[in-house]
Amino acid sequence: MTLVQVSSEAAASTAPQQLYLDDLHVGQRFTSGAHRLDESQIKAFARQFDPQPFHTDEHAAERTFFKALAASGWHTAAITMRLNVESGPPLAGGFVGAAGELSWSAPTRPGDSMLRAKSSKSRRRARDPIAAR
Repeated sequence: MTLVQVSSEAAASTAPQQLYLDDLHVGQRFTSGAHRLDESQIKAFARQFDPQPFHTDEHAAERTFFKALAASGWHTAAITMRLNVESGPPLAGGFVGAAGELSWSAPTRPGDSMLRAKSSKSRRRARDPIAAR
């Protein structure tokens, strides 16, 4: 699977599997691998990190806002990070977040598969030299 398309000039000037800001362009699309969530994963994460009834007990969850078992948003955020690192664009210096926003438009249920698809909408040089050559 091709995750990143770069110009031949950028590919020649980039160390294998490492992309820098100069290698990216507006409109470039990245798609990760997928991760399928099951009930046991949802409950195990919730018991350890977010023990609310709509994450740990399907019967209790029926009487909540979610109306059924739902994965913790923090669980889905952690999976998203793993998908980025393991099969997202090979960014030099890694995925370092700053001033990001998280929102969950719908609950993630047992049997759902997650993947990360992202298009770059703008490009700006970071203040930190790690983010750019």
